[in-house]
Amino acid sequence: MFRLLIAFLIIVMTFPTQADDRLIENFSSHPEMRWKFIADTVMGGISSGELKFNSEKGETYARMTGNVSTENNGGFIQFRMKMFNPLPKEARGLRVVVRGNNQRYFIHLRTRGTFLPWQYYQAEFEVSKKWTEVLLPFRDFKASSALIKKTPYPGDLRSIGVVAFGRDHRAEVEVLEVSYF
Repeated sequence: MFRLLIAFLIIVMTFPTQADDRLIENFSSHPEMRWKFIADTVMGGISSGELKFNSEKGETYARMTGNVSTENNGGFIQFRMKMFNPLPKEARGLRVVVRGNNQRYFIHLRTRGTFLPWQYYQAEFEVSKKWTEVLLPFRDFKASSALIKKTPYPGDLRSIGVVAFGRDHRAEVEVLEVSYF
């Protein structure tokens, strides 16, 4: 009986937990292959920045820093990941674990229905100096255009971006984890 119990515990402990099942990104195992830094220079802006992947206490996180400038019709820096696996239809939103320089940042989602570069869904969040869990329900994401659906559908997601946007400021945002709930 004891051996059966041990075998059962070993099997159960090897299965991922529900939180692991919902994980989209924890920046382990070559995140630079999945995440891309983009600045408004692609459209004539002059914002600048960089994306680095750092480790602290055995955990890897993304760190985006830079200067956002609205000159020359610019005003953003971001890092973005393409999504190759759709989220389940039951997903209600995104969970991010973040910290930074006490500023406002955004998550931008692109879907199958966002064809033009200026089409996305946007939700804002604030960062503090300490790691903080932020829940962003899909119903709170705002469509950037009247030509796309009002709310993003989880199964249609094609990319997730972390964005410093819309005003002149110094950006410093770090992301430890992205998952869905």
